[in-house]
Amino acid sequence: MSLFKKKIWIIAGLLAALTLLAACGNSKDAAGNEPTGTPTPSEQNGGTEAKPEEGSTEAKTERTLTDAMGHEVKIPAEPKRVIASYLEDNLVALGITPIAQWSVKGGNVQDYLQDALKDVPTIEHDLPFEAVASFQPDLLIMDSASMVEGNKYSQYSKIAPTYVIGNEVNNDWREELKKVGEIFGMEEEAQAALDRYEQKAKDAREQIQQAIGGESAAAIWLVGGKLFVVSETLSSGAVMYGDLGLTVPSVVKEISASATGNWSSISLEKLAELDADHLFFINSDGEGAEVLQDPLWANIPAVKNGNIYEYGKDTSWLYTGTIANSQIIDNVLESLVK
Repeated sequence: MSLFKKKIWIIAGLLAALTLLAACGNSKDAAGNEPTGTPTPSEQNGGTEAKPEEGSTEAKTERTLTDAMGHEVKIPAEPKRVIASYLEDNLVALGITPIAQWSVKGGNVQDYLQDALKDVPTIEHDLPFEAVASFQPDLLIMDSASMVEGNKYSQYSKIAPTYVIGNEVNNDWREELKKVGEIFGMEEEAQAALDRYEQKAKDAREQIQQAIGGESAAAIWLVGGKLFVVSETLSSGAVMYGDLGLTVPSVVKEISASATGNWSSISLEKLAELDADHLFFINSDGEGAEVLQDPLWANIPAVKNGNIYEYGKDTSWLYTGTIANSQIIDNVLESLVK
């Protein structure tokens, strides 16, 4: 189904569903209104411009780069008003502050990045043209070609130079970071961030191996009363299995074989068959969720054995990038290495 065609759409769609279903008073209007956090141009002069970390004294010049779709894009010498929806992890990793950040209905943001982005206004994840123009950006960076389908690219490029990072539904986050580094002339900084991550993952993998050997793990997400399991090779699954070497349960392998997105729907009955020694549980519905009262839930082996590690909807487990993945590694170490 289309919900899973792109990583941004699964998170956006499900968080939107969560907003609709939430009983608390901070629910947002679901009628498709303009982003509630979009300021007028006069409100945008509060220091939220893109600011690469200081250090280089070399004068920068405008460059022309070819993006994933073959567009030749003129990159400003020093971009200062950048919008890069769903690429904020990469920006923050390089010390760059965007002029606006990805959100759903102006409320749901990437919480794990808010130490760096708390003062940055929001823009809807699908980047409405008028909202984009209101920020007066000098550079737009698109996560994938699906964000500029139809005539969208020509519309965006009238607002600001528009660079498309990749053609894939799920781009490799490492390559994304390096490409963002190239756009800003920060290739060395991007590689340094990757090197730090790889060393962290290597050290963690060794610690986990010593602590639990070949035991298996899975990540489950509960949102809007529905359960989802992370793919073996995408998002936090790529961290658990690829970077940290955790054993993949057979149920996860089975579902991942036909997965079309980062997270795939799983029934409670199928979840009861999950042969995972450890369960990382992202609970966007809270403690009173009905599914948690079901006997099938209580009989899941990892739940029964007390090897379940719970996180709220603000967790980085729903995202990907050097910052998100580093936080996931921290969570895994805290849970598995005693």
